Amino acid sequence: MSKIGKINISIPEKVKVALTGNNVNIEGPLGKKSLNIDLKTFDLNINDGKEISIKPKKINQDTKRLWGMNRSLLNNAIIGTSKGYEKTLELVGVGYRAALKGKQLNLQLGFSHDVNYDIPDNIKITVEKQTILKISGADKQEVGTVASKIKSFRPPEPYKGKGIKEKGQYILRKEGKKK
Repeated sequence: MSKIGKINISIPEKVKVALTGNNVNIEGPLGKKSLNIDLKTFDLNINDGKEISIKPKKINQDTKRLWGMNRSLLNNAIIGTSKGYEKTLELVGVGYRAALKGKQLNLQLGFSHDVNYDIPDNIKITVEKQTILKISGADKQEVGTVASKIKSFRPPEPYKGKGIKEKGQYILRKEGKKK
């Protein structure tokens, strides 16, 4: 039995969930999301638009693995369309700063050139205090991918801690060379 898969998903008031064929369409105030769920292996029950439960038709090793994952994907889509997801990045270093120029994020990261990043359509990036970025959107996977891509431009280094890191991320620090 899947510990996560057994838990029912509650649907907020503003979110509408509809099942058409193998697709589950989720519509909320922050956007729309469509998920493909294999109905040959899983039973999907929507109770009065308030709760969703997902159960495998027969329990074996393969369905046990997929049960919790499908439940988590459904839950993440419902949370994303109602509340949304947000990640905060910090730029640490002398002269490191960020600015928005239209649909591009301009980053000055100590290189001889500026790094320009094209912002995807369904992602919103806000710059606070030039060194703090807030990435928000309805899709958890896409928010994480954008944050990961921006962090890859200048990962934090272990000696001074300079680079782009997530808020609250611990950087393993090394001691410098001794005389």
